[in-house]
Amino acid sequence: MNLARLLQGAAEAAPDSPALSHGTNTAATYAEHAGRSGSLAGAFQELGARPGDRIALAMNNAPAYSEILFGAWHAGCAAVPMNARLHASEFAWILDNCGVRICFASPEIAEALAPLSAQMPALEHIIVAGSAAHEALYDAAPAPLENAGSDSLAWLFYTSGTTGRPKGAMLTHGNLRAMIRAYFVSVDTIEASDCIIHAAPMSHGSGIYLLPHVAAGACQVTPASGGFESSEIFGLLKHWLGATMFMAPTMVQRFAAAADEADLAGLKSIIYGGAPMYVENCLNAIRTLGPRLIQIYGQGEAPMTITALPRAAHTDLGHGNYRQRLASVGVAQDGVSVRLAGEDGADVPTGETGEILVKGEVVMNGYWDNEAATAAALRDGWLYTGDMGAFDGDGYLTLKDRSKDVIISGGSNIYPREVEEVLLQDARVRECAVIGAPDAEWGESVVAFIVTAENESVTEADLDALCLAQIARFKRPKMYRFVNELPKNNYGKVLKRELRENM
Repeated sequence: MNLARLLQGAAEAAPDSPALSHGTNTAATYAEHAGRSGSLAGAFQELGARPGDRIALAMNNAPAYSEILFGAWHAGCAAVPMNARLHASEFAWILDNCGVRICFASPEIAEALAPLSAQMPALEHIIVAGSAAHEALYDAAPAPLENAGSDSLAWLFYTSGTTGRPKGAMLTHGNLRAMIRAYFVSVDTIEASDCIIHAAPMSHGSGIYLLPHVAAGACQVTPASGGFESSEIFGLLKHWLGATMFMAPTMVQRFAAAADEADLAGLKSIIYGGAPMYVENCLNAIRTLGPRLIQIYGQGEAPMTITALPRAAHTDLGHGNYRQRLASVGVAQDGVSVRLAGEDGADVPTGETGEILVKGEVVMNGYWDNEAATAAALRDGWLYTGDMGAFDGDGYLTLKDRSKDVIISGGSNIYPREVEEVLLQDARVRECAVIGAPDAEWGESVVAFIVTAENESVTEADLDALCLAQIARFKRPKMYRFVNELPKNNYGKVLKRELRENM
């Protein structure tokens, strides 16, 4: 069933309830949200979009984000939400890769994309979010709701791989409906009087979690700043009750540090994930924020839905394995099977480390136009996550390592090879290796080891400028180490484990 039916159902049940809010101001009731999304669907069809086409969002958080998502689904199209912090060339690659026809972009992103239009031949319309051209789309006659089966593409989630090129995980209407069911069973409850505050990017976890909130008829609140400011959120919590927020661990730490004297009565739940949460940081957050923390573990390929560490596990101080459970990512969510496999594909015993494999209706259909990557990730009905973990005797999963070498900084994935390829464009760099180093604030920070060519020298400023010209700012190294050589095995492969051990 088309996800847009969730919005229609909420509008039918409570048409006058607040659906979208900007700060403390209601931007649309459920009847208005459904009507505006239906008009957008009609406008998309007038612009030439047909069922199955892709509509992209390269924009910051705003009430219109949800209108565009549901408008795309209403028209039978797939949404392609993109991290607003990407570099223009990264946006262009994604837009071209999946042949986006219509793209909504924040003003500064639209300006950066304009000179690259020749690289995106399928892209016919770049619409500046919030502009007069955007507002004019709501004047279109509402379109009939398109049929969409459970296997129809709904959300194309681009997540980089070890090759450095993003891969588009194809999430269907069925995948996202399975995620909604798992949320209500394994993560949290939602009442119609509740809300979600979108302090984290709606292109990722916070946007995924708008779906169960719409299903429950709850309100979506976008901070007036469009982002994460603790003082602003404290003010919102005085106005909105039953509030849930999705946060990366670094956000939880910042929020807890600022919350000593804050009134948190309006805060129901903080769901965190996307990066390691160290036990001491978690304990401090529990002491400050109270019984409000819930952890989830998922991937773009199984959106937000592999395991969950429930609220009760965070507060069960008397349990004999309390600290060990806080260090885990919890147990398998409803409708999901999780097993650990060794290199031979066989299950590993309890307590031993293996690759995390996932099966269930939530698992993606594959990667967009990438048969090789799909075949590597989906085998015999299982998603091979590339993450390593171990089960305890009660089924709690603890992450041990990431075989893909992904660096997770502030909740954002950074892939070393992507950064390495940029650094190696400087002829003075003979070799380089990028790793993640533990960082108390960000979870991990990017460190680049550089071997310069003979009789050459290069400065950190030179390399910073090179990175800033080609990749997003948050991906650039925070530290450079200039070394004479990189540790390697007999096959010439760089031993990144040794680099990490010598940090």
